[in-house]
Amino acid sequence: MTPQDTRGTHGAIDAWLALMVIIWAGNFSLVKATLTHIPAIPFNALRLVLSSGLFLLFLAWQHARGGRSDETAPHGPWRALEASVPTRADWLVIAGLGVVGHFVYQLCFIGGLARTSAANSALILGCTPVAVGLLSAAVGQERVRSAHWIGAVLSLLGLYLVAGRGVRVSGESFAGDALLLVGVGCWALYTVFSRPLLDRHSPLVVTGYSMAIGTVFFLPVALPSLRALDWTAVTTNAWIALVTSAVLSINVAYLIWYTAVQRIGNTRTSMYSNVVPVVALAIAWVSLGERVDLAKVGGAAAILSGVVLSRLAAGELRRRLPAPPAEE
Repeated sequence: MTPQDTRGTHGAIDAWLALMVIIWAGNFSLVKATLTHIPAIPFNALRLVLSSGLFLLFLAWQHARGGRSDETAPHGPWRALEASVPTRADWLVIAGLGVVGHFVYQLCFIGGLARTSAANSALILGCTPVAVGLLSAAVGQERVRSAHWIGAVLSLLGLYLVAGRGVRVSGESFAGDALLLVGVGCWALYTVFSRPLLDRHSPLVVTGYSMAIGTVFFLPVALPSLRALDWTAVTTNAWIALVTSAVLSINVAYLIWYTAVQRIGNTRTSMYSNVVPVVALAIAWVSLGERVDLAKVGGAAAILSGVVLSRLAAGELRRRLPAPPAEE
């Protein structure tokens, strides 16, 4: 692969990450509207069951077609959809990722959102790139350059301007804030420790199997709420919203996230999560008529500047590295 091909690949990943940002930003409004018909825990359980089922069906279809071989392995973006068979050691790691990244994380995310404000949630979840960068550096996966840290600080400042003014830490919200902080740690662990697996397996394999395992753990917790749910009261629109949220925000967006982790690394991928509140703000402004003041515009600019700075730092690092050998 030539340096020009590498730049094209990274540009395509940036475009896919932009799509992921739009999906996750729009998902906030979609979920908020749906939770008036389906409570949070049953909603999340149903999403996980549907998404896991779709992943497993696609994996079964890929294996039925003969899985992956050197001659038939897909190229380009379709490489994310390869199906390979994990080893016994890989299965142990995948199981751990499923528990941390899909069971504990989902409980913390849903429980945290229910107990604290949206502003607190946005700020705490905005710490994800910092947590991923610190953990990546601690385990020696990536060299986190100073420009990345400057970009992270800019993004955190922007998040404060967009969502954090007036945030209060009180007894009522402390439990929710703490749960979200644990959730940030879980997502960082899931992102960083999936990286070695992604050197041997596709994002489809890592995400699909780990999510299925996490769902198995999540269902017993959700079972009482699922039994208590009045299924006849769930509207057709709520079912459509649930399916849309599952397919787009989990199946599609998770594949994009881990394809990016595989191709461009943990730190630069995680920076894109800070753009989600900016796009969510724009969607709320257009669709709901929410007020957007000058401080929020400045915050959006700071967040985007932080991501661009991180992107430029990564590009400069690639230019300094020797070019990889050309593919035959």
